[in-house]
Amino acid sequence: MGNFAIGTGMFVTAGLLPPISQDLHISVAAAGQIATVFALAYAILSPVLAALTARLPRKRLLMLALAVFILGNLLTAIAPTYPLIMATRVIAAAGAAMFTPTASGVANALTSPERRGRALALVMGGLTVSSALGVPLGTWLGASAGWRATIWLVVGLGVLGLIGVAAVVPEVVIPSSGRLRDRFAPLADRRVAAVLITQLLMFSAGFTAYTYIGSLLDLSLPAVLWAWGLGGIIGNQLGGRLTDAYGPRRMVFLSLGAATVFLALTPVANLALPVALVWAFLWGAVGWLVAPAQQYRTVAAVPDSVPVGLGLLSSAQYVGVFVAGVTGGLALEWYGRAGVIVLATAFGALSVLFTAVTYRTPAQVATAR
Repeated sequence: MGNFAIGTGMFVTAGLLPPISQDLHISVAAAGQIATVFALAYAILSPVLAALTARLPRKRLLMLALAVFILGNLLTAIAPTYPLIMATRVIAAAGAAMFTPTASGVANALTSPERRGRALALVMGGLTVSSALGVPLGTWLGASAGWRATIWLVVGLGVLGLIGVAAVVPEVVIPSSGRLRDRFAPLADRRVAAVLITQLLMFSAGFTAYTYIGSLLDLSLPAVLWAWGLGGIIGNQLGGRLTDAYGPRRMVFLSLGAATVFLALTPVANLALPVALVWAFLWGAVGWLVAPAQQYRTVAAVPDSVPVGLGLLSSAQYVGVFVAGVTGGLALEWYGRAGVIVLATAFGALSVLFTAVTYRTPAQVATAR
C-alpha cells in the first residue's frame, strides 16, 4: 500500500507533463524535470536518511516515512510556482527514500529464503500496481480536473498506506549501523557495484522512454499507461516466482534483453492503439520481471547488511531515473522523439553488455579464486 502511493506519486508525472507545462507556462522537457528532481533527491537522501534513522524501530520508521511523503505531496498540490514545486518534490522524495528500502528489508526479515523472491515481489508489487491503476487514473484525472487534483489523489493514497502500516505491519528488529560510511561500505565489493550499475542502466533505459511517453506516441496515453502497468504487475509477480525457481541470472538477462528489444520497437507501437497496447503490456511485463532478481542478487551479495544493500539498490534505481529525465529531456529538445527512442535503446543495450561482462555467479567467483 505504501509503495502503491509512492509509485503513483512518482510515475504519474509522465502522464501529467502536458497539463503541468500549460499551467506553469514551461516546456514539456522542463516539466519532466519535476520527476528528475524527485529521483535525484531520492538517490542522495536514501543512504543519508538510512544512517540517521538506523536506531528507529522499523514500523515507526515506515510510518514516519509515509508522513513525510504525504506532507511533500500536500505542499506540491498548493505550491504556486515551478521553483517551489521542485522544492516540495525533494520533501516527498525524502519520505519515499526512507520507506521503500525499509519495506523491502522488513519483507526480507519476515520470510524464509525459499520464499524471499515472492515476498520482495509483493512489496515491490505496490510500485507496479500503481503503474497499472494509480498512474492511468491520475493521468485521466489530471487531464479532466487539473494536475493538482492528481497530487491530492496521491496524498489520499499516502494516508491509506499510513493507516495500513499502522494496522497490520508487525514490529521487526533489523540490526543496522548508524554510521554514514557504513552505508557506502558495500560499494567496495565488485559484486555489489555490478548489481548497482546494472540497476542504474536498466532504469535509465526504461524511464528515458517512460518519462516522455506522451511525446513518443500519438495515441490514448491513459490506455497505454494502463497496459504497461498491467504488464508490470504480471511481470513482477512472475519474476519473483521464476527467480525462486530458476535463479536471478536467467531472469536478469531475459528481462534486460527483451526490454531493450521493445524499446527499439516504439515506432511500431505508434501505428495503432491495439498494437500500442500489446507493446506496452509486453514491455511492462519483461521490464519489471527483473526487479525481484535484482533484489535477490543484492541480498545474496550482502547477507549481513541487507537494509544497506537494498537502500543502495533503490538509490541506483533513482539515479537511473534522474539520468533518464535529464538526458531524455535533452534528446527530446534536440532530436525529437527519434532521439529519445535511440537513447533509451542505447541505454538498454549497454545494460545487457555491462551485465554480460560483470555478472558472476557464486560458482564462478569460487572458480576464479
